[in-house]
Amino acid sequence: MPSVAALGRLSTAGDQTFMSLPSTFTVAQLTQGSRILAADGSLIATPEEQDRRLVKMAQVAPVMRQAQVAIEDSRFYDHGAIDPKGLARAVIEDLRSGSSSQGASTLTQQFVKMTLQAQALKEGKSAAADAAVAKTLSRKLTELRYAAGLERTWSKDKILEGYLNLAYYGDGAYGIEAAARHYFDVHASALTLPEAATLAGLVQSPSTTDPVHHLAQAQARRDVVLGRMHDLKLVSTATWKSAVRRPLAKDLHVTYPPATCAASRYPYFCSFVINWLEDQPSLGATRQARHDLLFQGGLTVQTTLDPAVEKDANKALQAVAPKDNALGVAAAAYVTQPGTGNVLALGQDTAYGTKGNSGQTELNYSVDRKYGGSGGFQFGSTAKAFSLITAMEQGLGTSATIDAPAADNNTPATFRPDQFPQPCGLDGEWKVYNDEAWGGGSMSLMTATAQSTNTAFVALASKIGVCAIHQTMTAFGLHDANGGPIGTYPPQVILGAQQVSPQTLANAYAGIAAGGRVCQTRPVTQVTQGTKVLLATKPSCTHAADSNAVSQATQYLEYNMTHGSGILNQLNGRPSAGKTGTADANAQSWFVGFTPQLTTAVWVGNPVNQSRPMFNVSMAGKSCSSMTGACYAAPIWRRIMDAALAGQPVAPMP
Repeated sequence: MPSVAALGRLSTAGDQTFMSLPSTFTVAQLTQGSRILAADGSLIATPEEQDRRLVKMAQVAPVMRQAQVAIEDSRFYDHGAIDPKGLARAVIEDLRSGSSSQGASTLTQQFVKMTLQAQALKEGKSAAADAAVAKTLSRKLTELRYAAGLERTWSKDKILEGYLNLAYYGDGAYGIEAAARHYFDVHASALTLPEAATLAGLVQSPSTTDPVHHLAQAQARRDVVLGRMHDLKLVSTATWKSAVRRPLAKDLHVTYPPATCAASRYPYFCSFVINWLEDQPSLGATRQARHDLLFQGGLTVQTTLDPAVEKDANKALQAVAPKDNALGVAAAAYVTQPGTGNVLALGQDTAYGTKGNSGQTELNYSVDRKYGGSGGFQFGSTAKAFSLITAMEQGLGTSATIDAPAADNNTPATFRPDQFPQPCGLDGEWKVYNDEAWGGGSMSLMTATAQSTNTAFVALASKIGVCAIHQTMTAFGLHDANGGPIGTYPPQVILGAQQVSPQTLANAYAGIAAGGRVCQTRPVTQVTQGTKVLLATKPSCTHAADSNAVSQATQYLEYNMTHGSGILNQLNGRPSAGKTGTADANAQSWFVGFTPQLTTAVWVGNPVNQSRPMFNVSMAGKSCSSMTGACYAAPIWRRIMDAALAGQPVAPMP
């Protein structure tokens, strides 16, 4: 009792010892999760370390404010930082029982304690966090001094607002807005009396009274709050009785925010965007700093994802290459807008989850490794588009012919090192096969494109120069999936014997669709923090090739759609251009194609055993002699493009 009396005199009479304690402390900005939004404003994910949404006092229902004050500090608006009537009881009870009791501290003191603890935990100072809630006289004195200083600079409403945003309401919900959304699926502004009383009662012991895990205890605690509000004449007797009679279970509507990509409707796009954001220097000096900003800074990230196109892409993938298929292949698609680089959709036929579980992977087969992707896949004859552009730039035109050596899929043609001078040359003889037999001699380049005659394109490359083709590829942004350059070895340049991602290939073909204007990947349009714009992106594009040459090359790719590997997958009522691709032994297959409005790259293959031969294949009711791009990838492409372009005008090809 003497020590309690002394504490009272210290706190009220301005004792020198008490007054010498620090009276101000920094209230750091509370961490809150960010929101990643689709182009239509719908929610993709809420990356966060704590489920918290900051709100202003006006965004909290008056009944919620009343309930919290009633149960924690009913005289909050009447006293200063210290309530003399409750002070002695508070200290005695804290020191005797070793636990906080109802009304043990003023609401301001509780806010100070919670703030000190939260800031220590944020900084990783566990000892300081423990000290902030320790049952000691020195801690109480410091808390009182801080509370006194805070009440001189902050209004009561501001303190209550801070308290409501900071308090932990159990089951991972921090702050009143997150708690309202989590337990009742409403905003804090729409809380009813029983709901508000439930939440107000959780703060004292959230781990033992949250209604998800402790429904009976939560309802009992709710009724205590309702009784206190009735005692204080904040609610009428009739209202109090009605609220107490209402089962808490009737009000519960528990929801969980998509805090992880696994919980998102668009998990692979979510993962891609987070990796992309963490790669942006304007959001922080280091990758860790950018990660912390995204998961703690309350950002709003506006993306380019079109949910309708995303739905179309995944529907098409599952229809043709369903997950866990007997063939053991996976499939992915990347959809982009020519002329902007906007990423409209990422599709994948696998379930998103921990690698190693049956049918699950977190690897995003659509994108480069640095964005969460795999190491990519050989892109095969889709590389031939860049030989066509190079040939057109050198003046060969749309009536070009080429002398193509004879070859089929059993008997190759042999090319010598002297036909391919360094630095983009051969080290030894190169044996080249054709999937469709060619008897040798002159053939039109149109026919060679439609039949994807390898020996014709190798002969063409010998004529126009492998290094020249390589320069065209580089100008169109092609690189391997690990971020390195496309190699200069002829098989890599001419026949796509190097691993790339659908992202890279789609962006390059989108450059063809845009008449030679190649744009960088743009999945995000804007990042804001409150009213502050942290990042605003615009299309970033470069001129990669002469537009006339690109237009002529496009005619070859259009011819492939009407006379070649795309003939069975032409779009509904509109022209298109595209090319199939397969890797050695048909282990990987592709179709990449475009209209002026849309470009889609589709890959189908075995991501685990990338050299596994794929002959006499059957999947989803369709059988093929080999897994060519025309077998599965092209039908997926057509389904995506037809659905996404439905209702759009037919635009002239470049």
